[in-house]
Amino acid sequence: MMLSAEFIERAKHSRFSLWLLNAGLSRMIPFNKPHGFRILQIGDYDIKLLLPYKRKNLNHIRGLHACALATLSEYATGLLLISKLGFDTYRIIMKRLEMDYHYQGKIDATTHFSISDAWLHQYIYEPLKTVESVMVVCEVKIFDTQNNHLTTGKVHWQIKEWKRVKTKT
Repeated sequence: MMLSAEFIERAKHSRFSLWLLNAGLSRMIPFNKPHGFRILQIGDYDIKLLLPYKRKNLNHIRGLHACALATLSEYATGLLLISKLGFDTYRIIMKRLEMDYHYQGKIDATTHFSISDAWLHQYIYEPLKTVESVMVVCEVKIFDTQNNHLTTGKVHWQIKEWKRVKTKT
């Protein structure tokens, strides 16, 4: 399956297409498959994901594992950014991840991340007219299904146009 803007657009309006997107992403990103992350909804400028409370996501005291929560923060922000910026136009690389843990998760958890067109212009499109790459910080909060605030993550993404990426040949 090739992930495309058209495919994501269909997932915004169709439960079946959203199911296909989730299935495709679990195959395209196999190291996230054991977590069972699921996109609950995706919009033009927001995304909501689920981290299920299941054995593979638990730590030694049967709470949601810190690494699963951190990965969910990265996944939510990165997926929304790349879906808005374009897979073929921009390269994004996570440079740093900061996590604050507030409450031990003992049930399913969700995160909701949103940006705006104005944010994209202010922090990405306009600065990239004069510099080679930009660093954006995406703050994302994770709550359990009883609305307990589990984490606050700050994901630092470096964004660069593919045409400016230098690689060794």
